[in-house]
Amino acid sequence: MKLIFMGSPDFAVPSLNALIEAGHEVVCVYSQPPRPAGRGKGDRKTAVHERAETLGIEVRTPRTLRNEEEQVRFRALDSDLAVVAAYGLILPRPILQAPRMGCINVHASLLPRWRGAAPIQRAILAGDEVSGVTIMQMEEGLDTGPMLLTRELSLHGKTAGQVTEEMAKLGANALVDWLAEQTLPTVQPEEGVTYAAKIDKAEARIDWSRSAAEIERQVRAFNPVPGAWLEAGGERIKLLAAELIDGSGARGEVLDEQLTIACGEGALRPLSVQRAGRGAMTPGELLRGFAVPKGTVLP
Repeated sequence: MKLIFMGSPDFAVPSLNALIEAGHEVVCVYSQPPRPAGRGKGDRKTAVHERAETLGIEVRTPRTLRNEEEQVRFRALDSDLAVVAAYGLILPRPILQAPRMGCINVHASLLPRWRGAAPIQRAILAGDEVSGVTIMQMEEGLDTGPMLLTRELSLHGKTAGQVTEEMAKLGANALVDWLAEQTLPTVQPEEGVTYAAKIDKAEARIDWSRSAAEIERQVRAFNPVPGAWLEAGGERIKLLAAELIDGSGARGEVLDEQLTIACGEGALRPLSVQRAGRGAMTPGELLRGFAVPKGTVLP
């Protein structure tokens, strides 16, 4: 099949690879423009951009698809179908209608739950035990199009980084399976709709008045980015992994020499932490050079 692929981050790379391995002709890749990144703030290409160049596929990086010139260039590719996976731009109607079979999307949730920008993080934050991927036909609404294929994935105990990697592979397999044996679309049910709003960095600060279970989910949902963090000794410390512990005390109180911290309900024991500019370490390693005495109440 003659395809256009539209994607940007690491999540989308397995889908691009799977299309090539399945023998489809990817005539062009659309991706987000290179942006400043790293310490030197030099422009960095997206993961999809770099992979497409390695495969010898033309890459286009428009900042918008709303102008007529870009829409004419898109139509001129004369594709059967456009495949979208975490692209990052809204597709206007002329783009959606240009390929003969329209556009399909690899979405990281079981629709209609968690439509929107951050479905993996929101599912973990909400305490969902199961999520998955949906291959869907795209329309102008936000992830409202008919479903073509779904695959489930357990979220139990996993970080957003782990789930993203697993869902990327699951979505790639589901994508090529549907292209090989196309099923009829199913309209999304009206019940069960939730929206996965973009993550605000302010959400990453730990509020010790919340339950230990909620904070543990926050830690997993924001690993690797933006990273849940606490404040101790006037310094931000990222909490990368933690476990639930029986315990009580004032909210934010350090209960022992293992940095167990009392929460609004229950207590949390850090397993992996990170100071600014340093690598991950155990609480024991942290406390050898950074005093947080028992009885300290964290803000």
